[in-house]
Amino acid sequence: MPILHAILLGIIQGITEFLPISSTAHLWLVPWLLGWPDQGLAFDIAMHVGTLAAVILYFFRDWLQVIAQGFGFDYGGDPGLKQNPKLLWLLAAATIPVGVAGYLFKKQAETTWRSPYVIAATMISVGLVLWWAERAGRKQKDLAVLMPADAMKIGAAQALAIVPGVSRSGITISAGLFQNLNRPAAARFSFLLSAPAIAGAAGKDLWDLMKHQGGIPPEMRMVFLVGIVASAVTGCLVIHFFLNFLRRRSLAFFVYYRVVFGIIIIALATIFRTGG
Repeated sequence: MPILHAILLGIIQGITEFLPISSTAHLWLVPWLLGWPDQGLAFDIAMHVGTLAAVILYFFRDWLQVIAQGFGFDYGGDPGLKQNPKLLWLLAAATIPVGVAGYLFKKQAETTWRSPYVIAATMISVGLVLWWAERAGRKQKDLAVLMPADAMKIGAAQALAIVPGVSRSGITISAGLFQNLNRPAAARFSFLLSAPAIAGAAGKDLWDLMKHQGGIPPEMRMVFLVGIVASAVTGCLVIHFFLNFLRRRSLAFFVYYRVVFGIIIIALATIFRTGG
C-alpha cells in the first residue's frame, strides 16, 4: 500500500470514527470508488490502534480519574466524574453487549453485511434515529448522575455498531440522548465507552494476524505506523472539535449528512451494478 493511501485512510478513519457518520461506510466507499485493493487485516489493526490512541490520549486525565475512583482512590479534579465514582464499572458492564455481539456476528459483519445496500440502509435509518433522539431527549443530565440502567442501554446500543454503516458514536450518542443526557455528556460517555470495544477488536484482529500470517508483514510496517499516526492525530483533533461543537449546536447537520450519503451509496451501487 502506498504511504499516501495510508495517510488518506488514516485521516478518514480519525474523522469518521468519532463523528456520528460511520467509519466503516467511508473506509469502504473511498477505496471502492478509487479502485484501491483491500487494505488487509494489518492495516485494519492500524486504524483501530490509531483511534484507540486518540481516545486514550485525549481523555487521559479522565481515564486516570475514572480508574482511580473505580478502585476507591480520591484522584482528579473533574467534578462530574467525582460525583460518579463507579463510572469505571459502568463502562465495563456497558461493554459486555458489544463483546457478545462481536463474538456472535463478526463473520457476518465482515462479509455479507458489507453490502452497499446494508450500509446505505443503516446510514439512513441511524440518521433518522439521531434526529428522533435530538427531539425526544430532554438533555438534562451529565455524567455525574448517569445510572447503571442508562449505561447498559447505551452499551446495548453500541452492540448494533458491528453492523456496517451504523456508527459507534452515532448510535451511542443517540442512546445517551434518549436517556436524557446532554449532548456533550452523551458524546463523552460514547468516546470513553468506545475505548474497550476498540481495544478488544484490535486485540482480536492482532491475534488472528499472528495466528494466520505470523504478524505484520515487513512491507506493511511503515504503512502500519503511518496509519496509526494519521488516525490518532486526526482523531484527537476531531474529538476536540466535536465536543466543542455539541456545546453550541445540535446534531442536525449529521442527520442530513447521513441521509444524503446513504442515498448516494444506493445510487452508486445501482449504477455500478447495472454497468451504467
